[in-house]
Amino acid sequence: MLYYLFQYLDEQFNLPGAGLFQYITFRASMAAVLSLLIVAIFGRKIIDYLQKQQIGEVIRDLGLEGQMQKKGTPTMGGIIIIIAILIPTLLFTRLTNVYIVLLIITLLFAGFIGFVDDYIKVFKKDKEGLKGRFKIIGQIVLGLIVGVTLYVNDNVVVRQFDKSKGNNVVELLQKGYYQDVKSTITTIPFFKFNEFDYHDLVFFLDREWTWVIYIPFVIFIITAVSNGANITDGLDGLAAGTSAIIGVVLAVFAYVSGNAIFSNYLNVMFIPYTGELAIFATVFVGACIGFLWYNSYPAQVFMGDTGSLTLGALIATLAIMVRKEVMIPILCGIFLVENLSVVIQVAYFKYTKKKYGEGRRIFLMSPLHHHFQKKQIHEVKIVTRFWIVGIMLAIFCLVSLKIR
Repeated sequence: MLYYLFQYLDEQFNLPGAGLFQYITFRASMAAVLSLLIVAIFGRKIIDYLQKQQIGEVIRDLGLEGQMQKKGTPTMGGIIIIIAILIPTLLFTRLTNVYIVLLIITLLFAGFIGFVDDYIKVFKKDKEGLKGRFKIIGQIVLGLIVGVTLYVNDNVVVRQFDKSKGNNVVELLQKGYYQDVKSTITTIPFFKFNEFDYHDLVFFLDREWTWVIYIPFVIFIITAVSNGANITDGLDGLAAGTSAIIGVVLAVFAYVSGNAIFSNYLNVMFIPYTGELAIFATVFVGACIGFLWYNSYPAQVFMGDTGSLTLGALIATLAIMVRKEVMIPILCGIFLVENLSVVIQVAYFKYTKKKYGEGRRIFLMSPLHHHFQKKQIHEVKIVTRFWIVGIMLAIFCLVSLKIR
């Protein structure tokens, strides 16, 4: 909203400083600061309200050190994150941008699924929350909305320059020596010729049938990453800190992909209109870091599924939009390992029970962070080490911009 206001003031009255709102870096900085301020100012009030309404975490006794001390800690704190993302996004981004509209829908849709899950746990006293099948159906619907929109919207394109006219992309842009191509091309990291088209997977079909593979893949990514963030949210600050690290990488990818000069220099795909995603990503990071003020050990509030499902869905959607979804196993390596630890534990337990008549376990407990808790490692050290691994994975992803 502010973008349009200051654009009008700049054009009509030549207001000093109004032109700053044309710059993505300025709006991203201001939006991130506002996100932090929203959490700092309103976070405490929301937590107090949650406590007053007795919206406390339902704790299952798993025999973990310090676990029962968290009983009654306010949950549904993801509402704070949602507000801290939504308001700066509405104020500082271009709301006609299809990517921003889709991210706002993702934010509210995933937040609603998580809210319903938390509501059932807290108010209905059902520890299982929303039935798994309904949660998955909701995530599939969200993935369908994202996938179909990205597939059919005319503004979701890749811009290709006519390099036979020169190498100066600014001049090529000004003279119109480019073509916006509607395609399902994505990026394969660390390869010299790193563009891959989903149509290659269904080469035996006409190109208009590419949706057969593209849309289900989008649904799978959003569902997997959303659930991965949900599973990771088991220790104070773990999901929020990990998500913030991932958000920084996505902000860089968005800015580079949406900037003709940087994308040309780094020889990466130029995706028009994705520069706005850098603003959203920095707001995302600001909200996560701000939430850590209250969620770091000992947590004063838990994000609940309201927050974790939302963070995962936003990360997946952002990665798909900047066409870095193939990098998710590395970028979201913490989420992946946490997910796999559960899958491996359950599969091995069922296999050994069928074979030996008694279920056996690979980990002391799953997800993986609980395994380390069982080894008597303090949760602060576990969270810090997971963050360190997350930072290493983030750096590894960033160097993919140059190393091929």
